[in-house]
Amino acid sequence: MGFFTGSEFTSGEKLLEVIYIVMGLVSIYTGAKNALDKENPARVGTAVFWCALGVVMAFGRWIPPIGNGLLVVIMTLPAIFKKVKIGKSDEPTEEYTEKMYNKIGMKIFIPALSIGVFAIIFAIFFKTLGALVGIGFGILVSIITLMVFSKDNKPSVFLNDSERLLSTVGPLSMLPMLLASLGAIFTAAGVGDVIANLVGKIIPEGNVNVGIIVFAIGMALFTMIMGNAFAAITVMTVGVGAPFVLSYGADPVLIGMLALTCGYCGTLCTPMAANFNIVPVAMLDMKDRFGVIKNQVIPAIIMLVFQIIYMIVLK
Repeated sequence: MGFFTGSEFTSGEKLLEVIYIVMGLVSIYTGAKNALDKENPARVGTAVFWCALGVVMAFGRWIPPIGNGLLVVIMTLPAIFKKVKIGKSDEPTEEYTEKMYNKIGMKIFIPALSIGVFAIIFAIFFKTLGALVGIGFGILVSIITLMVFSKDNKPSVFLNDSERLLSTVGPLSMLPMLLASLGAIFTAAGVGDVIANLVGKIIPEGNVNVGIIVFAIGMALFTMIMGNAFAAITVMTVGVGAPFVLSYGADPVLIGMLALTCGYCGTLCTPMAANFNIVPVAMLDMKDRFGVIKNQVIPAIIMLVFQIIYMIVLK
């Protein structure tokens, strides 16, 4: 059953599937390139990881669940044994980088900005397609823009730079998706109900202010554990937000919005939020693995306190 013919799939889901196929093919290319790279100290493990990930992302819809599960297990083994390494890098020289900066200047931010702009446009005006499709469209626009900026930007450049970025980040690139899945599993397993029973013994019945404080702090702490505020809010809303805050008449729009940003405060304080706190360390080759987090803890606490007060005053 293909997504191009299945009537049960919307146009947005079909386009999103195309994006996943492209991502999967890029991952497979990363594995193949590293397999042929004699400078990579772990060619086999690196190739197995990226190729297995690519097959699941590109063709997972047509593979039986047991097959996808086996591929995921196979994919994790090289990462567990630290056999996913960076091979030869075709990073541009400092001279070339300076030359292109002098030529393009601050216009270099236009491609990056286009990704966010098209995500918003699609989210607002093309709701049947969705923001994720908008991101994919924005990436396409950014590629075309970069090709206009310089004739050196051929399709192979984008493919090789994608491989270089994936290889630099390594298995940590999978963490956000795995943590989001974990949030869905926790919710389905009834973790929210367990939390509700525990919190019910602490929060005085009908005291919305205490409920807000527990909800906000719980969002930050649970996000630190899961590394993803979107995964945490489903569990914490079921366990605390709905029964101890929203059920007593608090504004769901304001509470929901600020509870999510309370979770973001937890994002700033955890290595589980790989995209924010671990990837920059790897990209900048920082000596202190927790250097980013150490500089974010105090601002995170200040913002969390402010948002709790905001929620209590305007609930």
